[in-house]
Amino acid sequence: MKVLVVDDTKNIRMILTKCLELEGYEVMTAGDGKQALEMLMTNSFDLVFLDIKLPEIRGTEVLKRIRGMGIKTPVIIITAYATVKNAVDCTNLGAVAYIQKPFSADKIRTVLKEVYNNSFYAEREKASLEEVYALAKLSLEKGEFEKALELAKMALSTELNNPELYLIISKAYEGLKNSENAERFLKFYKLFKI
Repeated sequence: MKVLVVDDTKNIRMILTKCLELEGYEVMTAGDGKQALEMLMTNSFDLVFLDIKLPEIRGTEVLKRIRGMGIKTPVIIITAYATVKNAVDCTNLGAVAYIQKPFSADKIRTVLKEVYNNSFYAEREKASLEEVYALAKLSLEKGEFEKALELAKMALSTELNNPELYLIISKAYEGLKNSENAERFLKFYKLFKI
């Protein structure tokens, strides 16, 4: 999964990047709102950590603009200046979480779990099974094995009798160099084909 970290403080960017990389995320960083908007227009991210107090374009304005462009990537707001107004504004603009600085690696892990669980269920409700299946297949073709695996497992949780999902999971594990799981899911796939 790909994450964008937007903060004008180099140390915060470094700490967050380390925390996220240890959790298995691929991380890109931006030091201001303008750079963040450019990156969001040219890259696809699964999650954004966004500081409110940024030079030139404030974080709330960045959030407003990306929502205006139709970018629905989950955004976690990070700030040293937590106010009720900011929290309400950001939530109204679709922020999924709000973290106050200074924060610990444990706090980041907790928020990631919460966001992942909430977005997992929201996605499951929003997207039809066919859409999830199509996205999993497309991710597999693009070599995005972790994303393909996540989507196929999401679809599998509601449709255990679809052999193609077992095949996608097997190929995703193969791409991730996990031959044991790849073989296990290939066996499930073959059972349906008998």
